[in-house]
Amino acid sequence: MDYLVDVVKNLAGQTAFANLYWGNYVMILVAFFFLYLAIRKGFEPLLLVPISFGMLLSNMFPGIIADGGLMHYFYVLDEWSILPSLIFLGVGAMTDFGPLIANPKSFLLGAAAQFGIYAAYFLAMIMGFNGMEAAAISIIGGADGPTSIFLAGKLGLGGSLMGPIAVAAYSYMALVPVIQPPIMKLLTTEKERKVKMEQLRPVSKLERILFPIVVTVVVVLVLPTTAPLVGMLMLGNLFRECGVVKQLTATASNALMYIVVILLGTSVGATTTAQNFLKMSTIKIVILGLVAFAFGTAAGVLFGKLMCWVTKGKVNPLIGSAGVSAVPMAARVSQKVGAEADPTNFLLMHAMGPNVAGVIGTAVAAGTFMAIFGVF
Repeated sequence: MDYLVDVVKNLAGQTAFANLYWGNYVMILVAFFFLYLAIRKGFEPLLLVPISFGMLLSNMFPGIIADGGLMHYFYVLDEWSILPSLIFLGVGAMTDFGPLIANPKSFLLGAAAQFGIYAAYFLAMIMGFNGMEAAAISIIGGADGPTSIFLAGKLGLGGSLMGPIAVAAYSYMALVPVIQPPIMKLLTTEKERKVKMEQLRPVSKLERILFPIVVTVVVVLVLPTTAPLVGMLMLGNLFRECGVVKQLTATASNALMYIVVILLGTSVGATTTAQNFLKMSTIKIVILGLVAFAFGTAAGVLFGKLMCWVTKGKVNPLIGSAGVSAVPMAARVSQKVGAEADPTNFLLMHAMGPNVAGVIGTAVAAGTFMAIFGVF
């Protein structure tokens, strides 16, 4: 009889119920909420489903992310900045840079939207984070999860900080359709939202091929620390545009991209154990990320208003909000808000220019911080 009692006690002691505390149950509920947003509401399911499931697993069995656990080996690839760079390769292979080439002024809108990053950097310093921590947190303002992870890894901020930073960045990427429209409508008039832009000029094949090569040479020569991100982004785009490596294009934009998303998403989600996530510093990161993202959106729209005034009504200010790095979600939001004002207005391709410029701009911002702190 004693033997049976001991067996039952041992089995009971091995269940998750015996080893979890209230914080784990809170995070499990958060994981369920993220799954609801992804599956029911369709908010970036490719990101939120693996992230939320990794969160669910790690809060039922924290050992899954510990040394030797399954997610630990995935997470090491994040810390080494391998997975974020491969994500950029896939993004480059999937993205048409034609709108940016056809309208180079879009670079200015993409640059303006990076204001949120630098505003968040100084706010984070005021709130008690050190320079490196503030730099990694500020990248959330670009709504760029891979770059946030890349910079946090390069600055040696793994462990308790990388998880909250990555989850905040990916969450705001998923919530772009919720967060951006109120800001866009607040800062523009109905007349401005109805502005119709001229059709973009055709872009030649030679221009499309030269663009990734020239951008790589110029940006990396000026700021070598951007090479892993900008280099992979432009290599993926060169695969797409050169037309002689269709197999590589298909692999980078499909199979490889989705494999990397699975590994990165689940490993990031697995870092959000209650012990790491339910802290005051995490709350500060989430707040700073929201402020940075809102500032970036507002700066892009306001610069769009300036361009609208300078060009005497030829630029719709709404496309400035697409200067954040959430490709192509932010461009779709610009199109949606513009169509609400005038159903015949088509802004998507115009918004893709600032959107692509924002990806490059966020990578440059990350490279700038690395150069400031002497990290390569």
